Amino acid sequence: MPAPVTLSGTCHASFAFEVGQDIDLEACERLLGPAERQRVRSRRRVPRYFDYRPAPLRLPQEAPALLVGGLPIARVDVVLYDFGAAAVNYALPYEGGLDRLVPISVELQEAATLIDDARARLLLLVEAVRPAITRPHVTTMVEDYIVFQVDRFAEGFSLQDLWRGPARELAAQVLRGVDQPLSSEERRDALRLRLSFSAGDVTIVDWNAALLYDPEPEETRFLLEFANVQLLELRHLDEELDRVLDQAYESLTHGERGWRRALRAPVAPLRRLGELQVDSAVLFERVSNAVKLVGDRFLGRVYLAASERFHFADWDQAIGRKLGVLDGIYQKVSDRVTARRLEVLEWIIILLITLSVIFSFVQY
Repeated sequence: MPAPVTLSGTCHASFAFEVGQDIDLEACERLLGPAERQRVRSRRRVPRYFDYRPAPLRLPQEAPALLVGGLPIARVDVVLYDFGAAAVNYALPYEGGLDRLVPISVELQEAATLIDDARARLLLLVEAVRPAITRPHVTTMVEDYIVFQVDRFAEGFSLQDLWRGPARELAAQVLRGVDQPLSSEERRDALRLRLSFSAGDVTIVDWNAALLYDPEPEETRFLLEFANVQLLELRHLDEELDRVLDQAYESLTHGERGWRRALRAPVAPLRRLGELQVDSAVLFERVSNAVKLVGDRFLGRVYLAASERFHFADWDQAIGRKLGVLDGIYQKVSDRVTARRLEVLEWIIILLITLSVIFSFVQY
């Protein structure tokens, strides 16, 4: 029987929410007082360029007196992004065996208590900075991600044991958040996306959790947290586009009966469609371009791994297709407005000609 794997580190649980259409971060700073802008400065990976446009606002919070999986919460912070999203991050220090981390992972990935606490914090925060948020509203949709940051393994432990040795079963269970043995296919898939900058670090990225052993883990963790926020925004935008398409289809198929139909072109639905179309396209671009990774090949690889796990390409394709459909519906409604205006103009011309003929007979 293999010796138990002991480690110490921190479990980082991040919960992302949509809180509005956009957030004026400078106004938030004026309302809340001095706050930290989340910037990443690496002294190790050069050349590098990892930055947000603009940098999100990180607000420290008082940690609740809660135990999750038997672990106390040491730190809580809220990160506000200008495109209307917020993430509530919890840090839970851990020390013990890798086998003990499995039930903790199960509980963290089903942590309704933390989700409720995160939503309650955001409701209070949104109320405090309401003037700085356009269309403030904390949605019920939430996207969570867990980063198991390891600071120290037991002496003599080899990192390759996590995916090749006896620890691979436990590592896969921690990432998948299950307390039962996994099939070999599931285990391979959970441990498949492994990245290392040097021989002494490793980052394993899975769908809902990551295992991170790195002497400078902050920038990688921030990037994974942002990818989770980006996934939430893509889900939110996809859901909004479904709603908008339903409204657009209703505008396209609805029409007045009789002579009123010609006099009531759907100008208001057209204007609303145009606004929704622009809002959706702008949000899509802002979310997609909020983080810049230029020159830092390692962080670029981490982001590509997260993109693969989160199926960003599929989300982008689906959203792009719906934006195209919305553009087509907008064009059809616009054509209908133009046609009705021309129809009314034709009737006016006919009426004027008729009146002119009538007046000519009356004079004689």
